[in-house]
Amino acid sequence: MKSTDLPNIVAELFQPPTSEQLFTTEAPEHAPRILLLYGSLRARSFSRLAVEEAARLLEAMGAETRIFNPRGLPLADAEEASHPKVQELRELAEWAEGMVWCSPERHGAMTGVMKTQIDWIPLSIGAVRPTQGKTLAVMQVCGGSQSFNVVNQLRVLGRWMRMLTIPNQSSVPKAFMEFDDNDRMKPSAYYDRIVDVMEELMKFTLLTRDRSDYLTNRYSERKESAEELSKRVNQRSI
Repeated sequence: MKSTDLPNIVAELFQPPTSEQLFTTEAPEHAPRILLLYGSLRARSFSRLAVEEAARLLEAMGAETRIFNPRGLPLADAEEASHPKVQELRELAEWAEGMVWCSPERHGAMTGVMKTQIDWIPLSIGAVRPTQGKTLAVMQVCGGSQSFNVVNQLRVLGRWMRMLTIPNQSSVPKAFMEFDDNDRMKPSAYYDRIVDVMEELMKFTLLTRDRSDYLTNRYSERKESAEELSKRVNQRSI
């Protein structure tokens, strides 16, 4: 039996990836667009402060950033999707080419504020998938000793949202000790890690943003679309 003997494959829909197809598109001229989400409503929110530091770094690296303020965002399904804060979040999700998610750890998990934001971003809006193929960096801040519960959970959600989650991540323990009176992060190995994470996010975003359609083009979905088209054509001929 030949290794290329694939009786279950629809030949015309089978498209082996090639370097030529991957690198055919020209790089966009605009700055990489990064949306940053944080998971606390406190007046002095350390997840917000960490996100603000991340945004400064990203802008210094050439990105355009937007930080979404979750105050006023209703719980998922508590209001219609036409709610102004929901519309604002969804428009930003469509605008972005990459995201940063940063949440405090509460009871060993991400906060409800963080999860609510992600829950309001659907897998698809009409024919648009607002998160598919976009890059993602995950971060967390801790009130006590260092933990990785939240970043692990955010990775699961990122995968579910069909995002390209970068390998590096940031977890800041005792976050209340890492920011000065001007709400700027102090020099430390934790700050350096955030620099590393944003640098990696920028690299992955530049590498994939103009190729996300090709990277997320799947055989199973091409097959499903072909079958749906065939059904519609056959129905019209009856």
